[in-house]
Amino acid sequence: MSFALMMLAGMALDLGLGWPDRLHARIGHPVTWLGKAISALECHLNRGSRNVRLCAGALTTGAIVLLAVLPALALQTALPDSIAGSLIGAVLAWPLIALRSMHDHVAAVAHALAGGDLHGARRAVSMIVGRDPARLDTAGVARAATESLAENSSDGIIAPVFWGVVAGLPGIAAYKAVNTLDSMIGHRTDRYEAFGKVAARLDDVVNWVPARLTGVLFALASGRHVGRGLKAMIRDAAKHRSPNAGWPESAMAAALDIRLSGPRVYGDRVSDEPWLNDGAADPAPRDLFRALSLYRRAMFLCALALGALALL
Repeated sequence: MSFALMMLAGMALDLGLGWPDRLHARIGHPVTWLGKAISALECHLNRGSRNVRLCAGALTTGAIVLLAVLPALALQTALPDSIAGSLIGAVLAWPLIALRSMHDHVAAVAHALAGGDLHGARRAVSMIVGRDPARLDTAGVARAATESLAENSSDGIIAPVFWGVVAGLPGIAAYKAVNTLDSMIGHRTDRYEAFGKVAARLDDVVNWVPARLTGVLFALASGRHVGRGLKAMIRDAAKHRSPNAGWPESAMAAALDIRLSGPRVYGDRVSDEPWLNDGAADPAPRDLFRALSLYRRAMFLCALALGALALL
């Protein structure tokens, strides 16, 4: 069985179909299934002293990963070791690759901004970022959407595909479990700092390679600006609060010749983040369309790499 072919076909399915609304309404989505299990465990176990919460969070993380991996392993074991098995595996992997939904979410922001609808753009960007959209001006909305596109290209596409190539269905299932855990409990708040610590650190580990690969893909997809993107990653990635997100974000910022990151507001807290590609202009609405074009080219390069691996 070719895991590379499995992931390539899974990307093609997601590109063509997304995750249909009717299917979501009928059965939900594997990530929402995991989310319900995480919420139930967190509600019952996230209590007591810091050390107790830390241990409970570690147990929760392990239990959720196993809950995702064991069925995936059983399914993969049952698949024939053939092209047909790879294609069946692609259908199973398809819901865990967010290729189309990422593009559609950012495109909604881009079209609203291009039409001068700041309120609609704020509403659209609130679907993909955690900061307060009501405080964002046009440049702030464009910057938030561009950053989300860059970071989630790694988290939502390259990372699951990478782990799928490495370990097949168990690999992609384990990654999505860890990433979902991090998004739900990996926050630096009084409630989650201890309980979600293991999940957050594990998410950093599993995204280390994919984040850097995503940055390289953005740099390569920028064509004649490839050197500028690579230099920006080396120079700016470590400035980011995340050990991983700075790589794709700095590469995208350099490729588009805009600045990203910088100060932002989460609730009533101001996070004074340094700029990536400092000295460049803030993104304008048209830059979101340029970012989407760069995204499409980078994903095409990813598909070409998967095709080459499948042939080998």
